[in-house]
This record gives sequence, C-alpha cells and structure tokens, in this order.
Amino acid sequence: MTDARITELEMRTAFQEDALTELNDALVSQQRQLDLLRQELARLREHVLSIQPQEPGEATQEVPPHY
Repeated sequence: MTDARITELEMRTAFQEDALTELNDALVSQQRQLDLLRQELARLREHVLSIQPQEPGEATQEVPPHY
C-alpha cells in the first residue's frame, strides 16, 4: 500500500471513531431523558390514580347548592 492510501484509511478511521463517539454521547443523553420521562410518567400515574375514583360508581355526587 502506498503512504497516501494508508493516510486516507487512518483519516477515515479517525472520522468514524469521532462519529461513533458523538452518536454514543447522543444516545446516552437520550436514554437519560427517557429515564426521567418514565419516572415523571410513573409519578403522574400515581397522582391521577390517587385522585380519581377506582370504580365508576364511587364518584361522590354532591348536592348542588340550590337544593
């Protein structure tokens, strides 16, 4: 192989390593965001379940003030 060919292959390899590092960093960041969103969804689900009646018939019907 010629020196030019080896240099070109080394440059391509370095570029691919940089690209892989950037992609990995983006993936790690997105995974962190996904984990936070899952935690928030779980908290919201718990909150909604704690304030809504479990059975449709459990809803308390208040008498309107004009009665």
